[in-house]
Amino acid sequence: MEPKKSDLLQGTLDLLVLKTLASGPLHGYAIAQRILVASRETLDVQQGSLYPALHRLERKRLVEAEWRESENGRMAKFYTLTKLGRTQLEAELDQWKLYAQSIRWVLEA
Repeated sequence: MEPKKSDLLQGTLDLLVLKTLASGPLHGYAIAQRILVASRETLDVQQGSLYPALHRLERKRLVEAEWRESENGRMAKFYTLTKLGRTQLEAELDQWKLYAQSIRWVLEA
Protein backbone atom coordinates (compact mmCIF):
# COMPACT_ATOMS: atom_id res chain seq x y z
CA MET A 1 0.00 0.00 0.00
CA GLU A 2 1.32 3.44 -0.93
CA PRO A 3 1.90 5.81 2.01
CA LYS A 4 -0.83 8.41 2.36
CA LYS A 5 0.21 12.07 2.25
CA SER A 6 -0.92 13.36 5.60
CA ASP A 7 -1.66 16.65 7.23
CA LEU A 8 0.98 17.78 9.67
CA LEU A 9 0.22 17.63 13.35
CA GLN A 10 -0.42 21.07 14.73
CA GLY A 11 2.86 22.58 15.92
CA THR A 12 5.07 20.23 13.92
CA LEU A 13 5.49 22.42 10.87
CA ASP A 14 7.56 25.00 12.73
CA LEU A 15 9.93 22.27 13.91
CA LEU A 16 10.27 20.85 10.40
CA VAL A 17 11.01 24.29 8.96
CA LEU A 18 13.60 25.06 11.64
CA LYS A 19 15.27 21.68 11.11
CA THR A 20 15.31 22.17 7.34
CA LEU A 21 16.88 25.62 7.68
CA ALA A 22 19.58 24.28 10.04
CA SER A 23 21.54 23.21 6.96
CA GLY A 24 21.54 26.72 5.45
CA PRO A 25 19.41 29.47 3.87
CA LEU A 26 16.56 28.41 1.58
CA HIS A 27 13.59 30.01 -0.13
CA GLY A 28 10.06 28.80 0.57
CA TYR A 29 9.69 26.43 -2.36
CA ALA A 30 13.05 24.79 -1.56
CA ILE A 31 11.99 24.33 2.08
CA ALA A 32 8.80 22.56 1.01
CA GLN A 33 10.73 20.38 -1.46
CA ARG A 34 13.35 19.38 1.13
CA ILE A 35 10.64 18.39 3.60
CA LEU A 36 8.88 16.39 0.89
CA VAL A 37 12.07 14.55 -0.12
CA ALA A 38 13.27 13.97 3.46
CA SER A 39 9.86 12.54 4.40
CA ARG A 40 9.97 10.16 1.43
CA GLU A 41 7.13 12.12 -0.16
CA THR A 42 4.83 11.70 2.84
CA LEU A 43 4.74 15.31 4.04
CA ASP A 44 3.64 17.66 1.28
CA VAL A 45 3.71 21.14 2.81
CA GLN A 46 1.37 23.46 0.96
CA GLN A 47 2.13 27.15 0.42
CA GLY A 48 -0.97 28.07 2.40
CA SER A 49 0.60 26.48 5.47
CA LEU A 50 4.28 27.13 4.81
CA TYR A 51 4.30 30.90 4.33
CA PRO A 52 2.22 31.70 7.44
CA ALA A 53 4.62 29.45 9.39
CA LEU A 54 7.65 31.28 7.96
CA HIS A 55 6.12 34.65 8.83
CA ARG A 56 5.31 33.42 12.34
CA LEU A 57 8.91 32.22 12.81
CA GLU A 58 10.16 35.54 11.48
CA ARG A 59 8.01 37.48 13.97
CA LYS A 60 9.44 35.31 16.78
CA ARG A 61 12.94 36.13 15.47
CA LEU A 62 13.70 32.44 14.94
CA VAL A 63 14.41 33.05 11.25
CA GLU A 64 15.54 36.06 9.22
CA ALA A 65 14.64 36.73 5.62
CA GLU A 66 16.32 38.56 2.77
CA TRP A 67 15.65 38.86 -0.94
CA ARG A 68 18.23 37.16 -3.17
CA GLU A 69 18.48 35.76 -6.64
CA SER A 70 17.44 32.10 -6.74
CA GLU A 71 18.98 29.32 -8.79
CA ASN A 72 16.57 30.07 -11.65
CA GLY A 73 17.55 33.75 -11.77
CA ARG A 74 14.40 35.08 -10.11
CA MET A 75 14.32 37.04 -6.89
CA ALA A 76 13.14 35.01 -3.91
CA LYS A 77 12.96 35.52 -0.19
CA PHE A 78 15.58 33.34 1.49
CA TYR A 79 15.13 32.34 5.12
CA THR A 80 18.01 31.78 7.55
CA LEU A 81 17.94 30.30 11.03
CA THR A 82 18.96 32.80 13.72
CA LYS A 83 20.94 32.00 16.87
CA LEU A 84 17.65 32.10 18.80
CA GLY A 85 16.18 29.79 16.17
CA ARG A 86 18.98 27.25 16.69
CA THR A 87 18.34 27.30 20.44
CA GLN A 88 14.61 26.84 19.84
CA LEU A 89 15.29 24.00 17.40
CA GLU A 90 17.35 22.09 19.99
CA ALA A 91 14.64 22.54 22.63
CA GLU A 92 11.88 21.43 20.25
CA LEU A 93 13.89 18.42 19.06
CA ASP A 94 14.31 17.26 22.66
CA GLN A 95 10.60 17.76 23.30
CA TRP A 96 9.64 15.94 20.09
CA LYS A 97 11.88 12.96 20.90
CA LEU A 98 10.19 12.57 24.29
CA TYR A 99 6.76 12.91 22.67
CA ALA A 100 7.57 10.29 20.02
CA GLN A 101 8.96 7.89 22.64
CA SER A 102 5.83 8.34 24.75
CA ILE A 103 3.64 7.43 21.77
CA ARG A 104 5.86 4.41 21.09
CA TRP A 105 5.39 3.22 24.71
CA VAL A 106 1.61 3.47 24.37
CA LEU A 107 1.59 1.63 21.02
CA GLU A 108 3.76 -1.15 22.39
CA ALA A 109 1.74 -1.55 25.62
